[in-house]
Amino acid sequence: MLLWLIVDPREEVIQAWYMDDSDEDQRLPHHREPKEFVSLNQLSELGVLSWKLDADNYETDAELKKIREDRGYSYVDLIEVCPEKLPNYEEKIKNFFEEHLHTDEEIRYCLAGSGYFDVRDHNDHWIRVWVKKGGIIVLPAGIYHRFTLDSDNYIKAMRLFVGDPVWTPFQSATRSSTCKERVRASFC
Repeated sequence: MLLWLIVDPREEVIQAWYMDDSDEDQRLPHHREPKEFVSLNQLSELGVLSWKLDADNYETDAELKKIREDRGYSYVDLIEVCPEKLPNYEEKIKNFFEEHLHTDEEIRYCLAGSGYFDVRDHNDHWIRVWVKKGGIIVLPAGIYHRFTLDSDNYIKAMRLFVGDPVWTPFQSATRSSTCKERVRASFC
């Protein structure tokens, strides 16, 4: 009997799991024991979208062009996050890791390196989303999230926006799910 295993190519560049509650270095994987992986379909139920693209040819990638046209991503810039390239690195990496939300989608395309986007599920548990070279992730408006590098300490990412970039993060004022739902509802 032959079994065919269909593998989603996105899983080569995007993986997700529920996080433990450890206060260890934020750049570690923070798997629960036993490990609890989260499928890309489960992420999409939270509104988190993803693709695998050709990061070596992003300037001419027809699939990226189509995604940008279909979703209205008209503004693009590049950022390198590492101690050697990002001014005020320590302050900025601390700010990126503060739980917050935005009134617009957050779109990141990993062109080199890797990093973690942590998102809250509907029960307020953290899911760690590991994005590697070639992965593009869209976090929906109103989802609490944060970002950190992994232990390789480097990512080069394309940031995409609908119109002019909006950088305003709304920090989580409380861990109360009820409060968070009220805040989310006011932005979505």
